[in-house]
Amino acid sequence: MKKLKKEVLELLEQNDFENNIQIFRKYDERKLVNALFPFLCSTDKKIKANAVTAMGEVVSKIAESDLEFARIIMRRLMLNLNDESGGIGWGAPEAMGEIMARSEKLAEEYYKILISYTLGGGNELDFEELQKDVIAGLRRLSVVRPDLVEEVKHLL
Repeated sequence: MKKLKKEVLELLEQNDFENNIQIFRKYDERKLVNALFPFLCSTDKKIKANAVTAMGEVVSKIAESDLEFARIIMRRLMLNLNDESGGIGWGAPEAMGEIMARSEKLAEEYYKILISYTLGGGNELDFEELQKDVIAGLRRLSVVRPDLVEEVKHLL
């Protein structure tokens, strides 16, 4: 796993990451998801942004063949945002938005949960910096599926 994480980090550091994202297809998707999770929390904005993009690409592909496993990943992201998890959940809302932008099936099931994390959403996240991640995730979702975020477009 250490070798995979090192390779993933090298890919995430690339300047032309968007054009090289297909490189991730050579890896086992399940192992790749686990390797990507820590990079969602990176303080390096480029690495974090690329990890979010990669997570969206990988999980949306998983959803095509194994929807239940993709749901497990979404729940894992949600768990990272839960107060009882002991973590803060950096990058989780952005990853959720990216995944839903790429997977209609997951968007239909989880968009309301991402909305619920907004201020006044009923499940709002207390930390202001994390609210910015929620808005970023909703913005990404709105690019592809604007109808799903209509009720919070004033926040975007």
